[in-house]
Amino acid sequence: MQLFVIRHAVAEEAASGEDDANRQLTDEGEKKLKKVVRGMRALDMSFARILTSPWARAMRTAELLKPICDKAPIATDLLTQPPRSELLAQIAELGEDVAVVGHEPWLGQLVAWLAFGDTRHGEAIVFQKAGVVWMEGSVIPHGMVVRAVLPPKFLREVG
Repeated sequence: MQLFVIRHAVAEEAASGEDDANRQLTDEGEKKLKKVVRGMRALDMSFARILTSPWARAMRTAELLKPICDKAPIATDLLTQPPRSELLAQIAELGEDVAVVGHEPWLGQLVAWLAFGDTRHGEAIVFQKAGVVWMEGSVIPHGMVVRAVLPPKFLREVG
């Protein structure tokens, strides 16, 4: 299985007292993400399904990935918390080429768990907004290898 772990694009700053789940992407964040998507297409990346956090900025990021995956994103609250076995099962059920869209620090923890078998090393992955980590293997702890960490600037330049 190929798994593409994608951090949401640049979002509005959190306002005092505002629900973090409602933060939207900025106009600049959307513009840059569209260039990232062009870069991903230039590298022949595509997904059969996208699993996303239901938070507004992640949902919009997943929607903007439509040129790479024509199926509607599937939202799950499992991407709004530290990763656990239910998330791995949901990813595995989706089949081969899958993308997940979410937030830090949980995405870094997910990558660390899948690659190293331990979520405590999540900070070892530098996950920029609209960045992508490409993984391959089995969706079990220590069952995947990291094929590439793709910063958004690189993907924008490729596209």
